[in-house]
Amino acid sequence: MSQAELVADFPVLARLSPGQLAQIAAAARAVRFTAGERVFFEGQQAEGCWLIHSGRIGLDTFIPGRGLVVVQTLGAGDVLGWSWLVPPHRWHFGAAAVEPSTATELDTGQLRALAEADPAFGYALATTLFTAMLERLQATRARLLDLYRSPRVED
Repeated sequence: MSQAELVADFPVLARLSPGQLAQIAAAARAVRFTAGERVFFEGQQAEGCWLIHSGRIGLDTFIPGRGLVVVQTLGAGDVLGWSWLVPPHRWHFGAAAVEPSTATELDTGQLRALAEADPAFGYALATTLFTAMLERLQATRARLLDLYRSPRVED
């Protein structure tokens, strides 16, 4: 399958027009990560966005006294990397492959330049990615509610 087909078939991008998908595909390349390979480190300059096709990638953060702690694991159909969208463009978490993984990496410098040149493209891209981010936040909220819910009292 070509990069253009992989991008066009990625669920989160389904709302974009064929022309917008072609612009994204032009900024895309296939990547593979081995188990344990770091994708990026917390605090570094945020560049890149990944559409995960297979495998699992853990988002982690450093907690004093505990070290790196995985806070969420992403898999096929998920988008990795939002921080490139919003200044100061620094990663708020780190990421590492939990198992061998494949993804489409988007050149976010190229996407930012396209968005600045074509505000309609930029708006469509930002709306699409923020919609996916909102879905992830809602899923995280549901997990937290489940984790911290009061135990049921049995009669």
